[in-house]
Amino acid sequence: MAVLGCSLILICETDRRVELQSRAVLITGCDSGFGLALALRLSEAGLNVFAGVLDQNGAGAQQLRGHGSENLQVLQLDVTDSSQIAAAHRCISTQVADTGLWGLVNNAGVLDCPADAELQPIAAFRLCMDVNFLSAVKMCQVFLPLLRRSRGRIVNVSSMAGEVPMPRLAAYGASKAALSVFSEVMRLEVSVWGVKVCLIQPAGFRTGIFGSSEDEARHAARLLASASPAAREDYGDAYISALPGGLSRMSRRCAEDLSPVLDAMTHALLARRPRAAYRPGRAGRLLPLLHRLAPTAAFDAIITAVTEAGDRRPAGLSSS
Repeated sequence: MAVLGCSLILICETDRRVELQSRAVLITGCDSGFGLALALRLSEAGLNVFAGVLDQNGAGAQQLRGHGSENLQVLQLDVTDSSQIAAAHRCISTQVADTGLWGLVNNAGVLDCPADAELQPIAAFRLCMDVNFLSAVKMCQVFLPLLRRSRGRIVNVSSMAGEVPMPRLAAYGASKAALSVFSEVMRLEVSVWGVKVCLIQPAGFRTGIFGSSEDEARHAARLLASASPAAREDYGDAYISALPGGLSRMSRRCAEDLSPVLDAMTHALLARRPRAAYRPGRAGRLLPLLHRLAPTAAFDAIITAVTEAGDRRPAGLSSS
């Protein structure tokens, strides 16, 4: 609670905050991580929060309901399901009436499994594009009439991987890059309506997106099953099977404190003059700067070292 109070006071002191009374915000992906924490923070601050969850009976939904806030509603919302989006729109429209929807936070996302692009199943690329990019496009199209009514905000949660190329994150990074460009275009297009679009690009935070050990075993079996005979020979089954272990390694390297991202989201929603882009996280500014300014060979060496995939190498390289 102290962190929440300090964050909102900071916004008031540095950039006049919008009036909270009667403001309504829809957040997707509130089952865990950024979405769940933001829903709790904003409801405690007095906003009316619609928290979209993938599983309305899951632990995250139960935690939100258990919070006991009268201005926090949990909605079943699979962002890849047009019928659920339509149902959420009907529910929210009846409640916000002429006031409109103040904020839409497109936070739902998937990482799937880190793997060399050659080994990543096409289905994984489709999943990342569907959840991380196309669902945000659909949500914007459906809810923009309500956002125009309030001259509100769209906050799209991308990733540093959408700006900086990272080995074994081709599917995830490509989907987040698409979301980043879409956000910049939307910012230009909807500004004439008084609607502001902000992009959040977190760098290295520990959330539920990394999955569990059971997920890693499932990913390994899928990668082996989908790899071509030639790829399995060149990479080797040991290397391919070890790739999903990158999820736990990535998680261990990430910061547990989510407050920098929550502060950025809160500022984007409540500040009178929000920024076009926020890059919370220790490497949020450094790696993009290196990508833009460093010689290609130097950047490639740095990013390869930073994202090293354990001790294993493809079988075809280990013998050379």
